[in-house]
Amino acid sequence: MASSNPAATNLSPDEARALRFEIEEFNTEYARILDEQDIDAWPDFFTADGFYRVTAKENFDDDLPVGLVWCDGRPMMKDRAAAVKTTMVHAPRYLRHYNSNVRVTGVDADGTINSESNYLVVETLMEEETRIFQAGLYIDQFVRDDGVLRLKARDCVYDSLLIPNDMVYPV
Repeated sequence: MASSNPAATNLSPDEARALRFEIEEFNTEYARILDEQDIDAWPDFFTADGFYRVTAKENFDDDLPVGLVWCDGRPMMKDRAAAVKTTMVHAPRYLRHYNSNVRVTGVDADGTINSESNYLVVETLMEEETRIFQAGLYIDQFVRDDGVLRLKARDCVYDSLLIPNDMVYPV
């Protein structure tokens, strides 16, 4: 069976399938800790020098570096996690993260695994109906860090021009 992803031509179909499954498992655990609001564990999904950005599709498409959230390195992610836990004031909420359509787009010569997947985050405030919080595309670079799959970079590219002004948690 030929690879259903022409961009991942440097992988055999079996390699692409195995990597896709591994990334799906990674994203499932990533979503679980965010849904459980275990914000302290979130930076551990990244390499020490990992990059995390939440940005609008228009900015990404125009190659503009601006991001609604920008974390360059695990220390910045830990600072963000601490701010979410201790200093930011916001209404209690439940979040549910959904990830689908993982595509492995290739593996670089240095072993960096490139992938994309859709994400959807829904939010429920205590006395309100559940609403779509954000929808978009993860554009990821994964590496093996001491044998563990970690994010070297995650761009969360959201689709809507309008976003909630209370975006606190990572997506």
